[in-house]
Amino acid sequence: MLVYGRNVAKEVLQNPKKVKKIFLMKDFKEKDIISLIEKNKIKVEYLDKKEFSKFDKFSHQGIILDIADFIYTDYENFLSVDNAKIVILDHLEDPHNLGAIIRTCEAAGILGIIIPKDRSVDINSTVMKTSAGALENVKIAKVTNLVSVINDLKENGYWIVGTSLDGNLDYRDIDYTGKIALVIGNEGNGMSKAVENSCDYLTKIPMYGKINSLNASVAAGIMIYEMISLDK
Repeated sequence: MLVYGRNVAKEVLQNPKKVKKIFLMKDFKEKDIISLIEKNKIKVEYLDKKEFSKFDKFSHQGIILDIADFIYTDYENFLSVDNAKIVILDHLEDPHNLGAIIRTCEAAGILGIIIPKDRSVDINSTVMKTSAGALENVKIAKVTNLVSVINDLKENGYWIVGTSLDGNLDYRDIDYTGKIALVIGNEGNGMSKAVENSCDYLTKIPMYGKINSLNASVAAGIMIYEMISLDK
C-alpha cells in the first residue's frame, strides 16, 4: 500500500518493519524524516519533480512510502476488556470520514473500531493520510456480519448505543459507564434497520440550527468524547 505525506511518514517510521521502500523528491529536506530513514536503513528511490507529477492528485509533500497492507485484529480481542469503549461503523463509505474517526479514536484512547467487510470503505492511503498516522495505533476489526457481532458483544457485557436522527434520547443522558459500543451509521442512510434494532439505546445530538444532521466524523467526535468523559 502506498501512503503519502510527512506526518504519516513520521508515524509509520516508528515501526520501520512495515516499510518496504520510500520514494523521495530529489530536493526533499525534512531532516527528522531523513534521519529516521538513515537510522533504519530503508531503501530509498529519489525521483525528480516530473516523475513525482503522476502523484500530484495526492498531497504527498515530496514523500511516498510503500508499506505492508494494514493488519486487522480479531474483534474477540475486545470482548473481555473491562470498561472497554469501542466504535462500530455501519457501512461508512467516505475514507476521509473513516480517517478522521480513527484519529479521534486514537486521541480519545478508544479500545478499537469494528467495520463490516462488505459495502464499506477499506483502509487505504486516503484513510492513512486523513488519520495523520493515527492508524498505526488503532486496532480495527473487519467482520462479516455486524448484527451477529453486536449480539456477541452484548452477551459479553457491552451496551450498544446507536446514533440516529430518530433517537429518543439526548446523547448526554446516556450512562456510559461499563462496556460501551458506539454505533455510527452510513453518511447518507444512517444505521441499517437490523443494526438499529440491535441497539440498547438510540440517541441523537440536538440540532439548533436549520440543518438536521452532522457530518459522520463530527458526530462521532462529539459522541466519543461524551462516552469517555466519566473515565477521564
